[in-house]
Amino acid sequence: MNETATAYQEWDRQWQTQTGRAGWLDPAIDVVQFTNELHKAAGTRLKALDLGCGVGRHAMYLAELGFETYALDGSTAGIEYAKKIASDRNLTLQLIQGPMERLPYETGFFDYVLAFNVIYHGDAAVVSQCLQEIHRVLKPNAFFQGTMLSKRNGNYGRGHEIAPNTFIIPEGDENSEDKDHPHFYCNASELCTLLSGFELRSLVDQVHQKQESWHWHLVAERL
Repeated sequence: MNETATAYQEWDRQWQTQTGRAGWLDPAIDVVQFTNELHKAAGTRLKALDLGCGVGRHAMYLAELGFETYALDGSTAGIEYAKKIASDRNLTLQLIQGPMERLPYETGFFDYVLAFNVIYHGDAAVVSQCLQEIHRVLKPNAFFQGTMLSKRNGNYGRGHEIAPNTFIIPEGDENSEDKDHPHFYCNASELCTLLSGFELRSLVDQVHQKQESWHWHLVAERL
């Protein structure tokens, strides 16, 4: 299973430079909107996990908003940068370097888990294991917010299919900047099957910055 969960190696190289980090510093609008609503509705301080935190854009926001914030990423460079920024801003974060498919947290620990542009970097087995771990660490009726790659995405079917619906675009492909590590794609029906143990609260297929960069944006409640 771990053989396809290798994207953090490429991100580790990218996040060592200011240029590589430049596009990953501002929190996503839908994350800001949902967590604001969640925070306002809470009668207590909520525990949040930013899974695949990268350089910490969402973790910083969650901590500033008032969540007890934990963050994990496979990239050492991402974690070290996030630690520096958290220190500069006097924010308390629990930052850990580790694999996304084996979470070092207690069962039923979190009120909210975010996995933004992360768990689809693997094959179906990796995605399934990540979702099982997210389900495990969430409290009953707590929330998972995340993104997955849609089969409407322009890169679906390009490159080498290393497993069903899982493709690697080779380094020599000049038409894509996001290459050389696995990407898993799914349609709505397949995603609902993967989300066994959750109830979908919202599901939207939307384009990111690039043309045809379709991603599922979802919020689901842990049953």
